[in-house]
Amino acid sequence: MVKIAIAGGSGGIGQEIIDVLVATKKHEVILLSRKSAPAESASQATTWVKTDYSSVDDLAQILQGVHTVLSFVTEQEDPTSPVQKKLIDASVKAGVKRFAPSEWASNGLAHMSWYGFKETTRQYLKDLNKDKKVLEYTLFQPGYLLNYLTRPYPSAKYIPFVDLPWDFNNRRWFSVDEGQNSTLTLTTIADLTNVVAQAIEFEGEWPVVGGIKGNDITMGELLTLAEKVRGGKPFAIEHVKAQDLEAGTWEASWTPVVDHASIPPEQRAGLARFFTSSILLAVNANQLHVSDSWNRLLPDYQFTDIDDFLTEAWKGKP
Repeated sequence: MVKIAIAGGSGGIGQEIIDVLVATKKHEVILLSRKSAPAESASQATTWVKTDYSSVDDLAQILQGVHTVLSFVTEQEDPTSPVQKKLIDASVKAGVKRFAPSEWASNGLAHMSWYGFKETTRQYLKDLNKDKKVLEYTLFQPGYLLNYLTRPYPSAKYIPFVDLPWDFNNRRWFSVDEGQNSTLTLTTIADLTNVVAQAIEFEGEWPVVGGIKGNDITMGELLTLAEKVRGGKPFAIEHVKAQDLEAGTWEASWTPVVDHASIPPEQRAGLARFFTSSILLAVNANQLHVSDSWNRLLPDYQFTDIDDFLTEAWKGKP
C-alpha cells in the first residue's frame, strides 16, 4: 500500500484512473483540487485537499508521506507549465518517490500546439535529473483512446465524446494525401487504467518514456475495419492535402467539432478547423504512434484487441 496524490483529476482520464486505484483497496488516495470538495464526493476511499497550486511550500506540506504523484493538470493557456513545475519542486521537497506528469496522450507533439505545456514539463524533468536521479518519473503515453471511436455510444464511464475526422456513426472519413500508411496507436481507457494501477505496484524503475501500446494500426487498415464493423457499407471519404491543411485552405463538406469540457461552448465552432487540421497532420506524421515500454515491463498483461472492441461496440447499431 502506498499513498498516491492525484492532481487535477476531474477530467475523464483522471476520474477513470481514480476509480481503478480506489477499487484495488490497496492505496491511500488524496485528491488535489482548486475547488472545495462537493458534497457527493464524501468517501472514506479518498481524501480531498483544496489547493491553489501557488506555493511550493504548501504543496510540499500536502505531499508529505506521498509515494506517487499522478498529474492530470492541463495548462493549454500557459505553455510554460507553472503549475506542474511547482508540483515537481514540491514533490522533490516532500521526498516523493515517483511522479507522472500530465501526459496521457502521445510521445509526438508536433502539430498539436495545445500540448506545449507537456514539452515544457518534459524538459523540466529532464533537466532535474541531468546530473543525478532526483525524481523517478514516467511519461504515460497510450496514444489515442480507442473509446473515442464509439461516439455517440459510450464505452467508458467518464471519457467524454470527441468528434473526430473518422466518424464511424455517420460513415464518413478524412484521408490525407497518401496517409493510409500512417500508423496510429489506439488503446482503451480500461487498458490504460489497468497499466497505471500495475505501474504503481511495479517494483522496478519506471521508464522515462512510458509508452502503452494497445493496438498499432495504419489509417488504411482502420478504414477497412471501420467499414467492416459498420455493416460492410463504404464510408464517404473526404480527400485533403497536407499542404492545404497546413495553410488552412482545405475544403470539406463537414468539420468535426471538438465537444470537450476544456473548450468553452462558444469557442468550439471557431476552433473546429484548427483542431481537425492539427489532428490530421499529427496522424499523418506518425505523431500518435507510441512505444511499447510498459508492454515489455508487464508482459503478462493482455491488451484489448481493436477488432474485438469495435465489433462489440458497434454490434446492432444503425
